[in-house]
Amino acid sequence: MKKLFSALFVLISLTGLSQEIGLQLYSIRNEVKQDLKGTLQKIRSMGIRELEGGETYGMGVDAFTKMIHEMGFKMVGIGVDYDALTKDLTPVIEQAKKMGASYVICFWIGHNGDEFGMADVEEAAKRFNRAGEIFKAAGLEFCYHIHGYEFRPSVNGTLFDDLMAKTDPAFVGIELDVYWAKQGCADPVSLINKYTSRIKMLHLKDRESGTKCDNKGYADEETNVVLGNGDVNIPEIMKAAKKAGVKHYFIEDESSRVMKQLPLSIANLKKLN
Repeated sequence: MKKLFSALFVLISLTGLSQEIGLQLYSIRNEVKQDLKGTLQKIRSMGIRELEGGETYGMGVDAFTKMIHEMGFKMVGIGVDYDALTKDLTPVIEQAKKMGASYVICFWIGHNGDEFGMADVEEAAKRFNRAGEIFKAAGLEFCYHIHGYEFRPSVNGTLFDDLMAKTDPAFVGIELDVYWAKQGCADPVSLINKYTSRIKMLHLKDRESGTKCDNKGYADEETNVVLGNGDVNIPEIMKAAKKAGVKHYFIEDESSRVMKQLPLSIANLKKLN
């Protein structure tokens, strides 16, 4: 059984893909509570090398970083809280450098309930431009991860278009979560083609066909399906992203089936090569 298990992962490993495919560690948030090192070893055996995260699961930055480096992982990016962007960013910079990360990502714009409008965009742009300039001076790149509510209509198209117009491309990049773009009733491929130079990273996540879109920024985690089996159009997204020169790709599967779905997602990505 162990030999079969190992052979399966060799078969579906990421070896041979034309781009590095990483994993957003939030995907295995439940599994690591039971067995941190064992879960990471399973992920590594699938061929995954690049990680995005920032949490150290009670180990501390130095100990956690030492462990993942010994396992052959590279931490590409860590998260930063939206409220932290107005404060001293030295601790974030120090953590990123200790972990070997080159990106810092904000995953959410704080706003009141389901209310998100131009005032929130203007405040976010101000925070992003400030933080991005500080991070750049420290040798790091700053990105914002979209979450769907940015695609509400505005006089200029969508609030996402406004955010792009109000942020400095020299300091602020985008991590496009293709699921959340689709869930926000936007087209991920069109976004990649329109904002080619701004999109630095992708979260690869597929959505159960027939799921109704909205722009609230929330969705049922169990609508996350195997990459290529949903309605997000992963093949066209990968084609557009490669053409655009997107630098980093991270699978994020928030469902309870992640450990079963992840090998299948990797296998489907290999077919797109």
